[in-house]
Amino acid sequence: MGLSGAAVAVATAVTSGLGYVVPVLGARRLDAADLGALATVLAIVAIASVPGTGLQIAVAVQRARHPGSTARHVGWITAAVCAGVVALLAPLAGSVLDLPAELTLMLAVYTGAIVVAGRWLGQLQGDERFLRLALGMAVLAAGRYGGLVAGLLLGAGLTGSVLIATVVSLLIPVALTAVARVPGSPPGDRGVSARHVVTACSATLAMLVVSYADLLLARALLPAAASGAYAVGTVLTKGALWAPQVVTVLALPRLAQGSRRALIIAVGLVTGSGTLLIAMSALAGGLAFRFAGGPGYVDLGRYAPVFALTGALYALVFVLVNAQVAAGAKWPSAPLWVSTAVLVVVAWLVPHTFAAIMWCAAGTAALALAATALATMRSGAGKLTGAALTS
Repeated sequence: MGLSGAAVAVATAVTSGLGYVVPVLGARRLDAADLGALATVLAIVAIASVPGTGLQIAVAVQRARHPGSTARHVGWITAAVCAGVVALLAPLAGSVLDLPAELTLMLAVYTGAIVVAGRWLGQLQGDERFLRLALGMAVLAAGRYGGLVAGLLLGAGLTGSVLIATVVSLLIPVALTAVARVPGSPPGDRGVSARHVVTACSATLAMLVVSYADLLLARALLPAAASGAYAVGTVLTKGALWAPQVVTVLALPRLAQGSRRALIIAVGLVTGSGTLLIAMSALAGGLAFRFAGGPGYVDLGRYAPVFALTGALYALVFVLVNAQVAAGAKWPSAPLWVSTAVLVVVAWLVPHTFAAIMWCAAGTAALALAATALATMRSGAGKLTGAALTS
């Protein structure tokens, strides 16, 4: 956990940092219209590249179970499908999102290069070569954001920056092939099936949707000022959610091998992280809101523990969903989609206030955790989950 966890955590921080640099540079190098287009571009890529994470999870699970398993064909097919979907958006992007057709087509290639990276990252994760995995994550981050950063620094404008980013992204598969190579070790005869990838992609997408649904509902149901304040609160939610995700990354291969100890440790560490963050939010809620949004939001500090609680509950949900995927469950995302639907319905029915949406989100997180735990105990990971929750 020590060196491997630190390396993966640093790589995750590098990815987040580069992702933050792009809009900051854009705000200083582009006019308002192009800045809005850049935000749209980043949103399209973020959504369309979700299957890359699902591909990584599917490959990691299969690789952990059957050393040497490959995802050569399904990896490229997944990337081609994602690129094709983005390319088909060209007419819609032009008329609705006001993006040039050539920009959308470049985004299609850019997205495909990002998605296919999941093939090699999954191999490294499944083989538990976590130092190499951290290097691969850094390579992906550099290939994903480096071209955009360079283009903005060079004053290439929006289209020029995306063009540079597309060219740089084509180097991602080449670099990751070198990072993931195992000298003298021929690939095995088992491959990752499309069903494995679809299941993992669905779970990944459901996890993102349920954890971001309250933010979208706040935007739709609350006045502008209140929705902005709510967005600041969700920074704490996302912090509690993503802070312990390195634990899930390290545990996944062992979960795929049926390790009871791995799930017990993962649940324990994530629970400990969440408890610590909730306690810190309770003691210094005003400071947390000041850090997340500025001095104008200090008065909302009393709500900080609730936002942290929501994130901590979702962090546990993510561990259990990954345990289900590792155990070969057919519909690990079902409880999350149901929880999302419940949140939408309840949020529309209750008074449209800051506190109401916040408590709806916390309640949904608790519901999702209970439903996911029950579903996991009924799946192939049931014995593991029961032991972990008991501990």
